[in-house]
Amino acid sequence: MTYIIAEPCVDVKDKSCVEVCPVDCIHPVDGEGANMLYIDPDECIDCGACEPECPVEAIFAEEDLPEEWNKYIEINAAYFRDK
Repeated sequence: MTYIIAEPCVDVKDKSCVEVCPVDCIHPVDGEGANMLYIDPDECIDCGACEPECPVEAIFAEEDLPEEWNKYIEINAAYFRDK
C-alpha cells in the first residue's frame, strides 16, 4: 500500500505534506513544472504523516481513495515511471 495524492491538489501544491514526510518521497521539488504533488510509491513507508497535513484533503491511503479519483493511482505511478 502507498498513499495517493488526488485531484484536490491540482494547481494547489500546498507542500505542508512535504514538510512532514520523514523520507522525502513527495515530489516535485521546486522548479519542476508539475501542476500537483506526487508520492513516490517506491519510497513511501506508509507512515501516514502527510494525510492530516493536507489542507485540501487530497491525500488518501490507496485503499481509502474515493472511486471517482482511482485514475490518480496510475497518474501518480506514471509520474515516477516516466521520469
